[in-house]
Amino acid sequence: MRKIYILFFLVVGLQLHAQTKGVVIDSLGNPIPYVSIFVENENKTTTSEENGTFSIQVLAEAKLIFSALGYEKKTVLAKEAARVVLKSVIFDLQDVVIKKARKPKTLEIGKVSNAILESFDNGPKIDAKFFPYETHYKNTKWLKKIMLFTDSPIEQAKIKLHVYAVTDEGFPGEELLTQDLIVNLKKGIYRHQFDIYDLNIEMPESGIFVAFEKMRIEINKVEKSVTNPQTGIVTTEITYAPKVMCYNVRRDFIYTFAGGKWHKKVNEEEPGKPISIYEPTLTLLLSN
Repeated sequence: MRKIYILFFLVVGLQLHAQTKGVVIDSLGNPIPYVSIFVENENKTTTSEENGTFSIQVLAEAKLIFSALGYEKKTVLAKEAARVVLKSVIFDLQDVVIKKARKPKTLEIGKVSNAILESFDNGPKIDAKFFPYETHYKNTKWLKKIMLFTDSPIEQAKIKLHVYAVTDEGFPGEELLTQDLIVNLKKGIYRHQFDIYDLNIEMPESGIFVAFEKMRIEINKVEKSVTNPQTGIVTTEITYAPKVMCYNVRRDFIYTFAGGKWHKKVNEEEPGKPISIYEPTLTLLLSN
């Protein structure tokens, strides 16, 4: 009888925790690619493919949060997510900034000295790095480039970058981009430079957060056969490129986005003192 009960609960569990498949479209029926899909209050995420389709293993009652720049964020029950329509939003365009022709002046910020690069897979979350404002930035106040070290086993892996303003509470807040910044990466260990000068993003005096988001899409999927040395059983291990290189540093805090919200990690054992963290190798190039 006990075996029957165990089998019953296993079957019920599998039925509840099923593969949710769907498609994300706009109000005209066009597929929306590379939408970030988070599971509320769970450390689980996925990304819609180029044709708008997605799949994720969740409970039927789980809440899925769909987020893409240029569209309203939407929360949908997994069992109702076969066809998700996102409404586009209209941004108030800021005045075009005319930068006067002058001798280029640049300043790279966020560099870490005497630190060892380490391959790092951040899992299903967004990691953000904080860049505080300093008064001597006033002569190079425009964001020109985002630089990032990655380690990718495949060519043309894709990653999503974010740029956030800082809230009054110090958390990552409003996205300063008006559309998703999705970039292609080279194979191997490489320092990428992404030019965003034309986006006219000014370094705020409250500081800025820059973050990266791994995209769980087919083009980024890496499959590897793994043999159990004890049983000899071969299984397939699935990961997603790229790994983002990090430094082990001591900071007062770090912010990560998981379960549909931002989390701040501080030193709980010794409040007020820095903690050891793995910080992504993000740096910014400022220009006049």
